[in-house]
Amino acid sequence: MRELTDFERHVIEEKGTERPFSGEYHQHDALGSYVCKRCEAPLYLSEHKFNAHCGWPAFDDEIQGAVKRITDADGHRVEIVCAQCDAHLGHVFEGEYLTEKNTRHCVNSVSMVFKANAATDEPNEYQFATLGGGCFWCFEAMFTQLRGVISVQSGYCGGDEASAHYNAVCSGMTAHAEVVHIEFDPSVISFKELLCVFWQGHDPTTLNQQGHDVGPQYRSVVFAHDEAQSKLANQMIAELTQAEVWSKPIVTEIVAFNTFYGAENDHKDYFEKNREQAYCQIVVRPKVEKFRAAFADKLK
Repeated sequence: MRELTDFERHVIEEKGTERPFSGEYHQHDALGSYVCKRCEAPLYLSEHKFNAHCGWPAFDDEIQGAVKRITDADGHRVEIVCAQCDAHLGHVFEGEYLTEKNTRHCVNSVSMVFKANAATDEPNEYQFATLGGGCFWCFEAMFTQLRGVISVQSGYCGGDEASAHYNAVCSGMTAHAEVVHIEFDPSVISFKELLCVFWQGHDPTTLNQQGHDVGPQYRSVVFAHDEAQSKLANQMIAELTQAEVWSKPIVTEIVAFNTFYGAENDHKDYFEKNREQAYCQIVVRPKVEKFRAAFADKLK
């Protein structure tokens, strides 16, 4: 058994709770497994983890037989403990419909230790681009079709974690923009090529607006992950301005990337799952068709 600190003992043995948003793993997304802090028994795999925006690590499944459920002392909640050593992990909730499994293990970071897969020790040659230009449903539908794009995730960037959820962002009162977070293989598609799709996919001359979508959450913005991305984006703006591609000035912001917060699960593949919905027919579909015609040589 591992020797515990006073705080670890408070949570693991005395069934305490760490403060929300304070734990080491609540935003952790590396590939690997999470084991019990006290006895190192495997508990969860990284594919079980999802962002529940609750302030603690959330998992919608566990390694079979690893977690034991006990009716909490309050008679309402269900406590979860390590099946091997009874270390307190947190609580489990059902019926929230946050994932298809409809289960949320709400776990204290301090109750676990993360062990990376061997493969994650290898240098990752993929890169990230984080772009905002109106409703993220449109951009996700476009960028997912490009060769060299590994993944596209809709979400929020520019504000804090507490306000990183759809209803708050749609109010226009947060600092967030709706964005897509793109993982790509630079040996297949370059950041410059992604920016070409970005410029074509929205109107970068309308301040805090794309069509009928109005508000700062719909602003045109590039969240640059490094100096090279920032330099290239500014250079392209200068070239587009000189070429007078648009009659009005480009208002796209180029700012440093900070933290990306994934959107709720019902936004994933939204266009693909809701093609007949009015917004998708009127707004998303024409943009996707225009994109496919312009970049036919880059499609998967």
